[in-house]
Amino acid sequence: MAFEIENGVLKKYTEEQGVTEVVIPDSVTSIGFGAFSCCSSLKSVTIGNSVTSIEDSAFSWCSNLTEIKIPDGVTSIGNWAFSHCSSLTAIEVSENNENYASIDGILYSKDVTELICCPCAKKEVVIPDGVTSIGNRAFEDCRSLTEIKIPDSVTSIGDKAFNYCKSLKSITIPDSIKSIGNEAFYGCKSLE
Repeated sequence: MAFEIENGVLKKYTEEQGVTEVVIPDSVTSIGFGAFSCCSSLKSVTIGNSVTSIEDSAFSWCSNLTEIKIPDGVTSIGNWAFSHCSSLTAIEVSENNENYASIDGILYSKDVTELICCPCAKKEVVIPDGVTSIGNRAFEDCRSLTEIKIPDSVTSIGDKAFNYCKSLKSITIPDSIKSIGNEAFYGCKSLE
């Protein structure tokens, strides 16, 4: 079996040759730390409604993962859950989820005041007015990102928010910004 499940926690998924789509079993309530990390063949993962938490780095480095859907019951998503997923174009959230929302495939808090995670394959981003914070590592490794528009409602940019956005040439920081985290633009080699 490809899944290692212990007390409802999916601890590890082991890739099987030729498998590009995975449906997480209903017995899983939590996707554990790094459970799918470095699964290079996966393109699609369906998360069941029984899942309530996605832990840190759960899907990190899944280089061919293009889309992921967050169901109603997910109440927590850990740090870097989707980091370094270079083909990821959309994180879709069920409209009935009480904690998270997605706009244009980007993950936000339900009230759309915090931008939590931008999929790595996004090229252009317009952050909606009303967002007040860009979270830690929110755009990390978005290597194709060339343009971003930040509204005047944003007051803070988190640590390493734009880490390794290698194609980003310019960014306009609005007057509303009161804090910029450590290494917010680290590795942005094209930034002029």
